[in-house]
Amino acid sequence: MLRLMKPATGLHRAIYAALLIAAASATISAQTPTAKATVARIVDSLAKDFIATNGAPGVSIAVVRGRDTLVMNGWGLADLENNVPATAQSVYEIGSLTKQFTASAVMQLVEQQRVKLDDSIGTYLSTLPAAWRVVTVRELLNHTSGIPSYTDVGQRWIRRWGEEMTPDTLVALTASDSMMFKPGTSWRYDNSGYIVLGMLVEKLSGKSRAENITDRFSKPLDLHNTLNCATTPIIPHRAHGYQPATGSWENPPYLAMSQPYAAGALCSTVGDVAKWDYDLGTGKVVSAASYTQMTTPTGAAVRAHYGFGLIQGSLAGHAMITHDGGIPGFASSNAWFPGDKLAIVVLSNSEVAKVDALLAQVARAALGAPLLESHQRVAVSVGQLARYVGVYALKLGDNVRDFTVVVRDGVPYGQLAGQGANPLIPYGHDSFGMSFDPNLLLTFVVADGRASKVILNQNGGTYEGLRK
Repeated sequence: MLRLMKPATGLHRAIYAALLIAAASATISAQTPTAKATVARIVDSLAKDFIATNGAPGVSIAVVRGRDTLVMNGWGLADLENNVPATAQSVYEIGSLTKQFTASAVMQLVEQQRVKLDDSIGTYLSTLPAAWRVVTVRELLNHTSGIPSYTDVGQRWIRRWGEEMTPDTLVALTASDSMMFKPGTSWRYDNSGYIVLGMLVEKLSGKSRAENITDRFSKPLDLHNTLNCATTPIIPHRAHGYQPATGSWENPPYLAMSQPYAAGALCSTVGDVAKWDYDLGTGKVVSAASYTQMTTPTGAAVRAHYGFGLIQGSLAGHAMITHDGGIPGFASSNAWFPGDKLAIVVLSNSEVAKVDALLAQVARAALGAPLLESHQRVAVSVGQLARYVGVYALKLGDNVRDFTVVVRDGVPYGQLAGQGANPLIPYGHDSFGMSFDPNLLLTFVVADGRASKVILNQNGGTYEGLRK
């Protein structure tokens, strides 16, 4: 379903990644893995075009099949102010890719019989708000807890971005808010849930978040550039994040890096994330049984295809385990193709970068599937656009969300309730797309010069919304 990021709050990027399966999954017959040199040539072309069209100031990409590195490189600039090139060694903030590390730490505790997935979190953390304590560990892992997310409260949180916060302070941001739904009955991406999971891991291990990352993952797996991305330490090769400005780039609003915590505070490189994919997918981090649980949606999370910090999907007929991440100044996308032992990682230093679409094209090149061709943009007058302006009750699985269409300065925008507005790309015949997903298609049913309904087609699903 729609993945609309909130430009002002980059931590939300993965929220809506979880509502879709990352790219079209039409089976391509007679696919064979592409030769290494061909993959490298295609990816080089895709990356250069990405930079040339202002996808981001810099981007790094890894394509690793088994133990064979097909691509490991950077394009553009990791630091505009000092003219530092992006490379494979550039260290990016990876946002919600962090969640699979947090989920893996929890599953290690499960394997040690120190945590039970269906225990209430209050069994382990007795000082949480009373309404939260009945939620199970499983419901926190797969976003079915109903706990109100601190990243959803708008200015109440945004105006405090500059403050270093403890996990208890992050919990307090929504401690008095009502639950979003009865635990286990629905699904909604929830950063506060992963804050609580980080608190669980810290308490049971007796170690800090940073120590857990180092001792559980960085040292044993040789992920030397994967670390808790605190604000103050000097991190060699750390990339700088940016946001679009008129005809250029500018520095994003400052976010104290204690705030993303276990939901999104890791830094890493494309090489480390690709190695992590392989190690996690081949039993070197958690057991095969635990990994199956992490990648198998259950209950109310099935409609969102969400496991534990990971999304189950497919691309070009190949099974895929994926997630993406966004945080002010950075956007990331990551996919593991278990049947192909293929890891693909795209890290960029712009929070609005369309990394999902770039990853899908890179994956197609590596899998031997045809690259997707973009729809042709057409010119539509402001008068014609007026027929689509309005609010539509878009039914997304069990949820109904308002989808609002407006026109500003001659440009149409679509906005799902609670998110930022995204430009609509006119294709003609009452149809529009959005740049983050080349397969997404919005078609309006028009009668007597006014749209009465919108139909969303994405990744094999069809979702309708009547005008309110």
